Amino acid sequence: MAETLNWGLSGPATLVALVVGYLFGSIPFGIILTRLAGGPDLRSIGSGNIGATNVLRTGNKKLAAATLVGDMLKGTVAVLVGARFLGGPEAALAAGVGAFLGHLFPVWLGFKGGKGVATYLGVLIGVKASIALVFAAIWLSMAYLFRYSSLAALVASLLTPLLLWFWAGMPKAALIMAGLTVLLWIMHRENIARLLAGREGKIGQKG
Repeated sequence: MAETLNWGLSGPATLVALVVGYLFGSIPFGIILTRLAGGPDLRSIGSGNIGATNVLRTGNKKLAAATLVGDMLKGTVAVLVGARFLGGPEAALAAGVGAFLGHLFPVWLGFKGGKGVATYLGVLIGVKASIALVFAAIWLSMAYLFRYSSLAALVASLLTPLLLWFWAGMPKAALIMAGLTVLLWIMHRENIARLLAGREGKIGQKG
């Protein structure tokens, strides 16, 4: 998405984009797919989270992968719908914010959702796909080196606004993603505490 933002979107139009994005983001793919597969309610196992990491705790890797894709796509679709139908680049970012908030705080689940990494990446794909590829490369590198999924996501998200501002030349989009990064870090506050205490579970670690 080209950097043509001018914050010219009206209040009502911004609200519509936010709401539409929120509705996309609040679709709980993890719960829906797990139930369709005859599995347990995700909120009753593991961390109680609705994301792919908790789906993986059911032992179904394909279902976890499908959840990951679904949670990413709802962010991407929200941005693209905002850009195409709701007012252009400004609406696209507003819809992306809505999608991220919808995943974190879905009204259908008592405002208790996921931690947002997949949807964050999905929004980023819609905003600037090349930066999303860099995000993925950073995540994979950090995960390979340190075996902590949460640390990989935290580092990749921290660098994303800087990449958007200084590499892609999209300062306004960078500010929006910086706000989402703050929320993502807040949602990972327990992971951060465990990382600092040396108690965070590693990728592939049992129990």
